[in-house]
Amino acid sequence: MSTPDVKFRKLQETIIECRKCPRLVEWRERVSREKVRRFRSEVYWGCPLPAFGESDASLIIVGLAPAAHGGNRTGRMFTGDRSGDWLFEALHGFGFANQPSSTHRNDGLHLIDCLITAAVRCAPPQNKPLPDEMDNCRTFLRRELQLLKSQQVVVALGRTGFKAFLEAWQENGGALPVLKPEFRHGGEWALPGGPILIASYHPSQQNTQTGKLTRSMFHSVFHKARRILGQPHH
Repeated sequence: MSTPDVKFRKLQETIIECRKCPRLVEWRERVSREKVRRFRSEVYWGCPLPAFGESDASLIIVGLAPAAHGGNRTGRMFTGDRSGDWLFEALHGFGFANQPSSTHRNDGLHLIDCLITAAVRCAPPQNKPLPDEMDNCRTFLRRELQLLKSQQVVVALGRTGFKAFLEAWQENGGALPVLKPEFRHGGEWALPGGPILIASYHPSQQNTQTGKLTRSMFHSVFHKARRILGQPHH
């Protein structure tokens, strides 16, 4: 294992142990104790979520935060909820995942030249992290971006993921294009000396059930990523 891999793994171990935000710690642990009826028999993860995928990935996906009964239950990014159903279907379709579904940590899923991270690592009440919680967690995203040396494309899911990535990028000394990126679905920007940034609406049920985000719209984002990166690795 190379030195960057070791550093990346140690960072993920630090993330899992984080207790910086009292409100988020209380909420994620209460949800894990009280559960919901359909998952009553399951043992919830109930900790911050590590990134999922390859530390030498070309494609980086930045989400918002774990869902209370999705990632907070399963312990893996976008796993066990409807938004994950959309994401992994798309990733599989464009050669970034070995299977189209993600139900639990031991379901055999692995990502191909792809890594999924998030703006916030704990499930927040009402899916709405507070500004200071975003600031606390962005230190982890900043460090990840420093260690992810192979990144060529970043897909930001939702306005919050988009904003968190750009703030982390700038805090790491990254420059912005002359025309500053403004969030819009399908927007694409070349960051000076860095990756191509692509923005997407988040595949939340609120967006997918109302038709704000359709499958073809979502898949077009990963079609762009695949076009930029070339043929899938086998």
